[in-house]
Amino acid sequence: MNIKKTALYSSVILAVAASPALAALSANTTTELNLRSGPGAQYDIQSVIPASAEVAVEGCLAGGEWCEVSFGGETGWAYSAYLTTPVENEPVVLYQAPQTIEIETVTYDNGNKAVGGTAGAGFGAAAGALLVGGPAAVAAGAILGAATGASSTVEEETVTYVRQNPVEPVYLEGEVAVGAGVPETVTIYETPAQGYSYVNVNNQPVVIDNDTRRIVTVIR
Repeated sequence: MNIKKTALYSSVILAVAASPALAALSANTTTELNLRSGPGAQYDIQSVIPASAEVAVEGCLAGGEWCEVSFGGETGWAYSAYLTTPVENEPVVLYQAPQTIEIETVTYDNGNKAVGGTAGAGFGAAAGALLVGGPAAVAAGAILGAATGASSTVEEETVTYVRQNPVEPVYLEGEVAVGAGVPETVTIYETPAQGYSYVNVNNQPVVIDNDTRRIVTVIR
């Protein structure tokens, strides 16, 4: 991966070259979170970061959805709606916090990353189709799901049924994680367990709660 400084004017180039790079920001995951090889659900999953794990945020795309993070000696990309950092002793979703924290922005093009500046007021302007209610609402849902142990309510029999009865995938923006909402436009499939259905999102089977249409288990 090639890294280069970018700027519009020579004076800015000199200023960037003379100043130290921003230190990596510390953040925590609100749920189990995929660490991907690139900034998007279409990229391979390198590993899974545990819930409540601390990661180092190297930088985020200008749109704010995806951030390059390091965890356990491995660097990849994670969805920012499920990352929080403390601001005045309160956890704030990275997707929401451009004015209070400095996050270096990066661009990504066919595996090449370019670095420049810090995230401004436009950080957090995008919204993924997977995330019903917006990323902030989903992050809150993920925190609630983790706190209540939502995934533990799904029995192994249901997981086995989903694995043995695969369905065609649907492709949505955002990230597959406990707490994410599946849009009403997506067809879901019944399971033997009352109150639960399933669907394949971005080639990853998930079990959802029928009442809320939120993901309660990601089947890996």
